[in-house]
Amino acid sequence: MGLSTALQIDADTKNYQILDSVKYASAYAYIYAIRNNILNSGKVYYKNEFPWRVRIIKNDSVLNAFCTPGGYIYVFTGILKFLESEDQLAGVLGHEMGHADYRHSTRQMTKMYGIQVLLDLVAGDRALVKDISKSLIGLTFSRNHEKEADDASVRFLCPTPYNSAGGAGFFEKLIKEKPTKTPVFLSTHPDPGNRIESYYEKKAALGCRNETDFKEAYQKMLTSLP
Repeated sequence: MGLSTALQIDADTKNYQILDSVKYASAYAYIYAIRNNILNSGKVYYKNEFPWRVRIIKNDSVLNAFCTPGGYIYVFTGILKFLESEDQLAGVLGHEMGHADYRHSTRQMTKMYGIQVLLDLVAGDRALVKDISKSLIGLTFSRNHEKEADDASVRFLCPTPYNSAGGAGFFEKLIKEKPTKTPVFLSTHPDPGNRIESYYEKKAALGCRNETDFKEAYQKMLTSLP
C-alpha cells in the first residue's frame, strides 16, 4: 500500500512538485542525515524492513510532512521554511516516522475497510490497491495515534545529539505566530498546547538530556531550497 501510494504521489505532478534529488542534492543529503540519526537510535522497530525514502515537495504554503505505510517520507518546503532548527525538523520527521513504525495507517485501514479487504490487497487486487492508496493520501489520525507518534518522536531522538523535544518547537511557533494557513491535520487535533506539554513530559520521563539544535546548519540548508 505504501509503495502504491508513493507511486501515485510521485506521478501526480499537478499537485505534488517533487524537487529533483540531483539538482537539490545538498538539501536531500541534509534530510537523509537526520533520517539516519533517527534510524540509528536503535528505537525504530522497522528500521531495516522499510525503505524510509525521502522526497521534498515544493509548496511553500503547506506546513506539513507525512509518511506513507512502509516508510515513504514526504516533506513540504513550507514546513522546512517555517521551522527554525535541525532538532525541530528531526522532531517532525520522528513524528511522521513514528506513524509508519507503529503502522497507524494500516490500523486505520483495517478499521475503515475490514481485514478481508486488506487480504484482497495482498492477493493482488490492483484496482483496490489504487482506490485505497487514494484514501491513504488524505488519511487523518486519531488523537491516540497522534499522541503515540509524538511520544515516538521523543523516544527516537532521545539517544541522538538532538533536543528530544524538538517536535514541540513546531507547535510553539504555531502558537506564537498564528499563521494564516493552519495545517490541515490540526483541524481534528486543535490543541497544540497540550502536545507541547506532552513532548516535554515524555522527554523528562525518559531522562533525555541532550539539547543541541544545530540551528546554524539548518539555516544554511534553507539557502539551498528554491
